[in-house]
Amino acid sequence: MKKEIQTKKEAWLHAVRLRTLPLALASIFAGSFLAFWKDAFRWEILLLASLTTIFLQILSNLSNDYGDTIHGADSQERQGPVRAVQSGLISLQEMKSAMYVFGILSLVSGILLILFAFQSWLVFLIFLVLGLLAIWAAISYTSGNNPYGYAGLGDLSVFLFFGLLGVLGTYFLHTQSFDPLILLVAGALGCFSTAVLNINNIRDIESDQKARKKSIPVRIGKQAAIRYNWGLIGGGYLMMIGFAVLSQQAFSLLVLLSSPLAVRVGLGVQNAKSSAEIDPYLKKMALSTLLSVILFGVGLLF
Repeated sequence: MKKEIQTKKEAWLHAVRLRTLPLALASIFAGSFLAFWKDAFRWEILLLASLTTIFLQILSNLSNDYGDTIHGADSQERQGPVRAVQSGLISLQEMKSAMYVFGILSLVSGILLILFAFQSWLVFLIFLVLGLLAIWAAISYTSGNNPYGYAGLGDLSVFLFFGLLGVLGTYFLHTQSFDPLILLVAGALGCFSTAVLNINNIRDIESDQKARKKSIPVRIGKQAAIRYNWGLIGGGYLMMIGFAVLSQQAFSLLVLLSSPLAVRVGLGVQNAKSSAEIDPYLKKMALSTLLSVILFGVGLLF
């Protein structure tokens, strides 16, 4: 049963979706731990990268609320939590204004980040373009005339931005260098983050079908999406093991201590009988991802 939103403050808190922020920070922390391992860690990079990522994630959440409302995915038949605009307490125009605010905050914070990180104007411009792409991706997932989330491209976007670009970009901001081994950690974070989106899409499969939102579960069916979920979880841990072996950092295998929680999430999604039963596993998978990064980072310190 959906919990009704009573006040405007509650509506904004629902729109911001605080439970998604640990997942957004996971790739920043992973890249920073790797930079510390290479003796190139910088506190100002961690703080500004975290702030920029939080602004981008909130922008994405607001845009998702806005976009799903105008495209019909947030109808009364939707089984997930009630969205802010759907509740009637926040107008579309108010939501759009909030999107502008967080878009500007993301841009300002991102520019400060790359100004602190680089002296080269060429590298500055490259990262500025990547930052603008991140803002575009946050807005265009479900908003606009042709939202890519409705075409089933959300998984690819999450893998790229929460995995590859998030980890590799943060590592480069700290170190201004590249190490091919980091790709394994970035890929693992991409898999774990994509699993969170996949669980969300399994939960919403019925309402997404009616709204013609062609998410991966809508395209391949619920049972195949559950198998895909297991593949993402298992693939993430295999890449973490690959990094430990190739880098000869055995203590980084502390990351495996988070695997029981991830397995419980996989089993919970597999055995759930309703969308309401699936919903709590979104937060649990996000926290499992953050826990895996913390354990991995602690292991790198040995």
